[in-house]
Amino acid sequence: MTASSLARLGVSWIVVACAAVAILLLSVAWVRPALAASKRVSSTGIGAVAFFYGANVQAERFQPFDTVVIEPDSGFDPRTHTAHCPNWYAYVSVGEVTKQRAYYARMPKTWFAGSNTAWSSTIVDQTAPGWPAFFVDEIVKPLWERGYRGFFLDTLDSYQLVAKTDVERVHQQAGIVAVLHALKARYPQAQLILNRGFDMLPRVHEQVAAVAFESLFGRWDQSNQRYDDVPENDREWLLGQARQIHERYRLPVISIDYCPPGNDTCRRDIVRKIAALGLVPYVTDGGLQTIGDGGTVLGDRAPLRKVKFRRRRSVTLTDTQ
Repeated sequence: MTASSLARLGVSWIVVACAAVAILLLSVAWVRPALAASKRVSSTGIGAVAFFYGANVQAERFQPFDTVVIEPDSGFDPRTHTAHCPNWYAYVSVGEVTKQRAYYARMPKTWFAGSNTAWSSTIVDQTAPGWPAFFVDEIVKPLWERGYRGFFLDTLDSYQLVAKTDVERVHQQAGIVAVLHALKARYPQAQLILNRGFDMLPRVHEQVAAVAFESLFGRWDQSNQRYDDVPENDREWLLGQARQIHERYRLPVISIDYCPPGNDTCRRDIVRKIAALGLVPYVTDGGLQTIGDGGTVLGDRAPLRKVKFRRRRSVTLTDTQ
C-alpha cells in the first residue's frame, strides 16, 4: 500500500514515516548478522585456513581466517576467543611423540617403535594394545575440556619409517584407523583435519572435515635447515592424491607450503598457484612460527576455482616435508 493511499485513509505522514523507519531498522538488524555469517562461510566448509605453532597466540591477528590450527601447549584458551575465529583446531600428533609432551612419561616404552631423528621425536607403534584409549583419554580429552572442537591430526604416515613389510604397514594403518574411530566414538561432534593419511581415507573419510598435505611448491628441509622448490614428480604425485580426494570423497584439500619468513612475494605467489588448482592454500615459514598467507589474500571468501586435476604419474613417494 502506497503512502498516498494511506493518507486517503486518514493515516498521517508521520505514522507512515515511522513505520518505514522501523521496517528499515528491522531489516538491517536481520541482514547484518546474515552478511557477517556469509563472510565466514566458504564452499569448502572450512574457509581460509591458518596454521600457527608459536607460543604467543594473538587471536585478533587471525580474524581474517575461518579456521586456525594452533599448538595447544601454547596455553591458548579457545573458550575466551570465540569472537575472532569460530574454528580453533588443536595440533595433535598421532604417529610421533616428543619428550616435551606432558603425556610422554605416561606412555609405556613398549609402545615406542623407533625414532625420527630429523624432528627429535619417537614413533608410536599404532598396534600397541591400549593406544587408542590412551590417545582419547590422555591427549584428546584434556583438549576437549579446554574448549577445542577441532583437531589437526599430524604424523599419520610416520609408521612408514619403521614398518618394512606390507603386512606391517597394513597393521599400522589399521591401528591408526582404530585411533580415529575411538576419537569419533567418544566425541562425535569433533571436526578432524588429516595431514596426509591417504591410505586410511577409504575407511575414515566420512569422519573427516578436510585433508591436508605439505609442500606442493615450496618445502622446508628440516634435516638441512633450508627452503627448497618441490620437484615436479613429487608435485604430480600429490596432485594425483588431491584429485582422488576431490572426486571420491568431496573433501576440501589443503596445501601447506613454506617460504622464508618475510618473503611476501614468495608466499603470495605460491598461494595463487595453489588456489588456481582448486586447493585451499596456506604458506608460512618452516617452523610455522609466523602468520603466513592463505586464501584471504585472494579476496573476500571467493570460492576456489574448480579445475580438472592431472592424472597421477607412476612415481615413488618421497618425503617432501
